[in-house]
Amino acid sequence: MQENFSLKPYNTFGVDAKAKYFIEITSIEELKDALHFSKAQSLSLLLLGGGSNILLTKDFDGLAIKLNLKGISEEELNENEILVTAKAGENWHDFVMNCLEKNYGGLENLSLIPGNVGTSPMQNIGAYGTEIKDVFVSCKALDLENLEVKTFSLEECRFGYRDSIFKQEGKGRYIILEVTFQLTRKDHHIKTEYGAITAELKNMEIEHPTIQDVSRAVISIRQSKLPDPKEIGNAGSFFKNPTIPLAQFEALKQKFENIQGYPNGDMVKVPAGWLIEQCGWKGKQIGNVASHKLQSLVIINATGNASGKEIFDFSTEIINSVKEKFGIELEREVNII
Repeated sequence: MQENFSLKPYNTFGVDAKAKYFIEITSIEELKDALHFSKAQSLSLLLLGGGSNILLTKDFDGLAIKLNLKGISEEELNENEILVTAKAGENWHDFVMNCLEKNYGGLENLSLIPGNVGTSPMQNIGAYGTEIKDVFVSCKALDLENLEVKTFSLEECRFGYRDSIFKQEGKGRYIILEVTFQLTRKDHHIKTEYGAITAELKNMEIEHPTIQDVSRAVISIRQSKLPDPKEIGNAGSFFKNPTIPLAQFEALKQKFENIQGYPNGDMVKVPAGWLIEQCGWKGKQIGNVASHKLQSLVIINATGNASGKEIFDFSTEIINSVKEKFGIELEREVNII
């Protein structure tokens, strides 16, 4: 247990906020001990995975717990399907690469997403036409109310767009310990129709892509658009892509003929990056904070010296300008602490 501990290395924005107490745990027993300590001291909790989806706007007056549970196990279902279980502290991208090396399909479109396995179900991470819920079987989580381990099925997680029970009524109650995925071993379902994957595969001169080819295409696309948090502080996509009624989208199209949208029934998902760029934010910097020059959806700690409050205020200005121009209120994807 360490006191007055800087969390700068544990959040991808690189914000230098401090925790009153900090501990790194590698087992459920250590986790329970830390929780007993926090209860005895009446401390609030901050659970840290990869630190890629949080914005620390101030010092944390409680116990920050770095979850470092590690391990991957497998269970064959049949000749084409396999269950793969990863502990919460496994790095997400490394886990995906591990699966691809064994020719397990289903996660390739989710390559290079920052963070750890344990946080993947919380917001139903997704990219390029794939979401966690497509391959999710179950997860085990520690219930903070009674310190018992509960297993959540796919249905019980109630996944939505960047949403789950862990962001709704279960928020702050459960600590995800491990996640189980059902992947394919040979009859893979290749998804290349979403985003720029098809064009990237064409550039790679690949006509009949494997799951490894799709992964390489996704990595190439993400690296061309998104800054590496190790080089410049960011949390990836800062905002959710808003979903609006079809009628509202059609009305906006009359005024903004180039507006982009992906229909889904009587609703349309509008790319937040496009909206932000139309408001003049792409590459714009205010003080220590900027919108990335290649992807306006990404807010960066441009100088490395930004405070969490500066980043939050910058995001608020973006939200206000998009709402004023398009009548659409953006929602932050990043968790604000």
